[in-house]
Amino acid sequence: MKNSRFIIFASLVLAGILLVQFNQMPNLDKQLEQARADLKQAKANQVKSQTIVSSPKSRQETVSNSTSRVNKFVQTFSNQPTSSYPDSLKGLASQKVINELTQTFAPSVTFSDKAHYDVPLVGLKNAWGSDLEYLVIAKSDTQSVAYTMTYDSDEKQVTDMSRLTLKGAFDNEK
Repeated sequence: MKNSRFIIFASLVLAGILLVQFNQMPNLDKQLEQARADLKQAKANQVKSQTIVSSPKSRQETVSNSTSRVNKFVQTFSNQPTSSYPDSLKGLASQKVINELTQTFAPSVTFSDKAHYDVPLVGLKNAWGSDLEYLVIAKSDTQSVAYTMTYDSDEKQVTDMSRLTLKGAFDNEK
């Protein structure tokens, strides 16, 4: 009799434990799904962190390419007649900048056929963000002209520029 009572008691305890375990299954499924979502988010954050860590090198390449394009842009518009701007500057600058150059800057700056402008200085003012800001100086034998330019690295063209006044002489040999 004692053994049968013990077996019945043990069976009831085991049945109770099984019942509790079956009732916890949905909660465990939810916890498993949450753990999988957390793992997926952690992996995404790790990839994002690796991208941020490796981005200075890619940003350096972007800045270098942008600086070259700004230099080419200034040399192109400084050493060509105003009438050729719409064709020669296409792809290097936005239409707004080309119109400004044609109507505003070119008449006030002497770009004669005999003068050749060099670009001794292309200085980077702001390197972070999609818009890079430059200070550019174009220099000929007779005059130096300074510009501030905004280059959009996404569109890969100069999107804004203004002419600055230079006081004194700019000499790149000093």
